[in-house]
Amino acid sequence: MNINNCYHCGASCGKTLKIFDEKQFCCNGCKTVYEILSNNELGCYYDLQSTPGTIPSDIKGKYNYLENEAIIEKLLEFNDTETSVVEFFIPSIHCSSCIWILENLTKLNSGVTTSMVNFPKKTVRITFKNKATSLKQLAELMTSIGYEPYISLDDADAIKNKVDKTLIYQVSIAAFCFGNIMLLSFPEYFDADEFWLEKYKHLFRWLMFAMAIPVVFYSAKNYYISAYKGLSHKILNIDVPIALGVSVLFIRSTIEIAFDIGTGFFDSLAGLVFFLLLGKFFQQKTYNFLSFERDYKSYFPIAVTKLADGIEKNIPVQDIEKGNRLLIRNQELIPVDGILINGNASIDYSFVTGESMPVTKQSGDKLFAGGKQTAGAIEMEVINTISQSYLTQLWSNDVFNKTTDHSIKNITDTISKLFTINILTISFLGGVFWYFYNASMVFNVVTAVLIIACPCALALSAPFAIGNILRIFGYHKFYLKNAETVENLAKIDTIIFDKTGTITSTDKSHLIYRGDILSIEEIKAVKSVLRASNHPLSRSLYDYIQDEISTEKPSYFDEQLGKGIHAILNTMDIKLGSASFVGATSSETNETAIHIAINNQFKGSYIFKNSYREGTKGVFEALSKKYKLVILSGDNDGEKEYLEKFLPKNTLFQFNQKPENKLEYIKKLQQNGEKVMMVGDGLNDAGALAQSNVGIVISENVNVFSPACDGILDAQFFNNLPKLLTISNKTMTIIKTSFLLAFCYNVIGLYFALTGALTPIVAAILMPISSITIVIFVTIMTNIVSKKYLKEFRFNQKKT
Repeated sequence: MNINNCYHCGASCGKTLKIFDEKQFCCNGCKTVYEILSNNELGCYYDLQSTPGTIPSDIKGKYNYLENEAIIEKLLEFNDTETSVVEFFIPSIHCSSCIWILENLTKLNSGVTTSMVNFPKKTVRITFKNKATSLKQLAELMTSIGYEPYISLDDADAIKNKVDKTLIYQVSIAAFCFGNIMLLSFPEYFDADEFWLEKYKHLFRWLMFAMAIPVVFYSAKNYYISAYKGLSHKILNIDVPIALGVSVLFIRSTIEIAFDIGTGFFDSLAGLVFFLLLGKFFQQKTYNFLSFERDYKSYFPIAVTKLADGIEKNIPVQDIEKGNRLLIRNQELIPVDGILINGNASIDYSFVTGESMPVTKQSGDKLFAGGKQTAGAIEMEVINTISQSYLTQLWSNDVFNKTTDHSIKNITDTISKLFTINILTISFLGGVFWYFYNASMVFNVVTAVLIIACPCALALSAPFAIGNILRIFGYHKFYLKNAETVENLAKIDTIIFDKTGTITSTDKSHLIYRGDILSIEEIKAVKSVLRASNHPLSRSLYDYIQDEISTEKPSYFDEQLGKGIHAILNTMDIKLGSASFVGATSSETNETAIHIAINNQFKGSYIFKNSYREGTKGVFEALSKKYKLVILSGDNDGEKEYLEKFLPKNTLFQFNQKPENKLEYIKKLQQNGEKVMMVGDGLNDAGALAQSNVGIVISENVNVFSPACDGILDAQFFNNLPKLLTISNKTMTIIKTSFLLAFCYNVIGLYFALTGALTPIVAAILMPISSITIVIFVTIMTNIVSKKYLKEFRFNQKKT
């Protein structure tokens, strides 16, 4: 760093030099930022990058408008009076130091609980305590340390939807200049007569020089910026050789015309930049056409119960409209913002804020999307429909991500790091060889090598292949959290299934009641209690009982996972669940059943004769050929004998497993080196889903969304599970094949470049074509594979 430059921002100090702690600063603002960071033990900020900061702007009175409640409500994503969440756009985020300081806001303001940076989008998402700090104080703090948030109340949506046309302008200017430089080069191409050359050649050459300036300094500027940023972080990215090639062409050509050595290579230079940008443009168009990123969210297989004229109807989340009345059962996710109408609301907002302490709400209070009801059933009215991208954003939150080894990503990163330095070495050695063999070829060979070799094909193959598969999976009602889940699916060797609600179909179960005859009031009360539960057996029994529910709502409701429900309704103390939970003394407990006790007196049991999902036997037989299969159930072993005959012989069975037992069982398998996929109902299995390498929830017209899961499969397409796993494996094979093709392209391209058979302009044409070819290859192959294994889907869809 220059001795006259500011320690914080790197600007020249000039006459405004400020000295503090033996360091110099250009203004009081930069000095203050340094003091704040040092006093809060955040001095490491300056270790990550030299002069990483920006000059803070004056903040006096700047954010007074953030005290207006109407404006605050518009800006906040979430606010439950205790905790709020806001996302700021920070244009000045530019390096690792920025990320580090913004994710350590908790040390600068004790009211901040978490702060997470999205570097590509330049946003920071902050969760804070309302009593400890305010939105105004946060904005002032961030501005004071040089990270002023961009806040626009009127045109936020317009900014998000604004199309960046910079690349179009760059391509257009490069094309215009390239065409004109070619025209100006024609006389010398065709050896015009000496009189013409003597009179006009200098004019034409300087005109070509003038045309080349906007090409180099505007159209190609992103290559320089990217190369500079990479080098400043000691990273040799792919734009380094491109920037070097363009610079060498421009400098060499300028020297030639300045000293009248030759006509230069301005035509090749402009053509090179034009074709590079044209390839980049077509890559973007191809990417946008495929548009795999989160397009499959439209098929998000989560339903919610809509109330209309006393009738309960399950509808998809995307069909919710403003003014709808929704029934939210115990442990269900609130999919949209709304007003609590009735019921005891105790909302767990850990999905949004990371804090699991339930918040009690009264009738008329606002409920936010992403909360989970934990105290029985409630009714709410929708006040704001919400994009599903909000739920998927919450689901993709790093808090819920699992620590995995993404081998494909690691391979790509490693290749990209080694690629540039190897290409620079090869181009240097090639230049040395041609210097002694034929000096006139040095320039062409070096430039062609720098341009033709490109790791873009390697970098694009995995995102496009996996992204396209995610889109296809979503269309087939199999929704995955992120791209890494596909890779993890391909590594699985053990699959664990829950029984109830996973391989059994709740809508086809046959029920028998055994015990004392229940009065009409008792049956209505039982149904009223069941209405609040989201357990598959509870839902099945609720649908089975024909009587209307009691007009009274439970004054107390407690559902204990793996055990049962305890509720109080009027004078009745009701327990529903396992035999031990309700205190049943009957010896007939070795069956799947909901036992009933009212006022501490055992009444009887509803016995379930389970109906297994269509295709279950075929699913297990197909999976048993490759995977170790386990039934891990909280139910008793009453159907073990039947399942041993029904399922493949090598299937293992574990019954009477509590949620904590399931988690420990998976841990032991993982300790033995097994890669485990858990398939469950998302309720009792939350811990097991989180512990497994891949957790899949089976959704059957209920809102069983769990942030712990990695995927959701619509129950109608349960029999597609083996095919979906096969496609995941095939996708990884396609990616590896594309790596091989990309490697072969680079080897062949380098051969022709090193032998002098490839001009820089032809190399510029071939480079983007290789990337587009790889993208098209992986897209077509993943489409072919999916159609091969899921060809029956359209027929099944028509039947349903």
